[in-house]
Amino acid sequence: MTPHRPNARVTSELRFAGRLWPEQLGRHQKQVLKSLCEQLDLRLSTGDISLLDGRWYITHAGLLRLAEQRHCTGIRVQVIREYCNSNLNRWVFKATVYKTRHCKGYVGYGDADPSNVSPLVRGAEMRIAETRAVNRALRKAYGIGICSVEEIGTIPVSTPTEKFPPQRANGGSNGTGPRVRDRLCQIIRQHKLDPELVKAYAVDFCGTETLREASRERVQDFVQQLAERAQSDRNGLLSQLNRYALPKQEGAA
Repeated sequence: MTPHRPNARVTSELRFAGRLWPEQLGRHQKQVLKSLCEQLDLRLSTGDISLLDGRWYITHAGLLRLAEQRHCTGIRVQVIREYCNSNLNRWVFKATVYKTRHCKGYVGYGDADPSNVSPLVRGAEMRIAETRAVNRALRKAYGIGICSVEEIGTIPVSTPTEKFPPQRANGGSNGTGPRVRDRLCQIIRQHKLDPELVKAYAVDFCGTETLREASRERVQDFVQQLAERAQSDRNGLLSQLNRYALPKQEGAA
């Protein structure tokens, strides 16, 4: 009996994953990715899923796209006030997903406080809690067995092969430069971003020929924006970063 061969899109996703994580992508990871692509139509190239510390996670954007494809009727979100404390940045939400007009609803709860969110998004605990509740309700409604990225307390940091220039921003004589650079490299690692595309985006954002020429304040603004965007809208960020790869692709053709 002839073994089943993955379709062209699945093959493309497997190749894309191999370029992003050449050291982490083993046989098991490939099998899981193939299953996610075929059964749920999830796409790595559009930010639906991500590989962290050798395990696949679905993203908030991926869950919303899946719900839209399945014609989800609606999502209701409520704050559970008796478990919240705004002074301590502790929030708890309840989300209910309605797959059809007559569906009784699938319920999920999400909580967040400074002890279980990444340091990059401290101060955004309320939004994280809401997102986690929605993610859990969506995963329950559509039978998603893998955890979502936003539900992770702290994102595992692996050792990707990216190389980012070790220069200081605007000289960085007071030592601020290396700290900004280190945080930028941390964001790249945690959210599995292409370092060359991030570098091109940073130069464009700062309006200079190179990052070395940019002011320290401008680089700090970029890093802060990148961190917030990667956490709240990674799908949109990936699409924006991919724009900086187009000239290279056209030139290679």
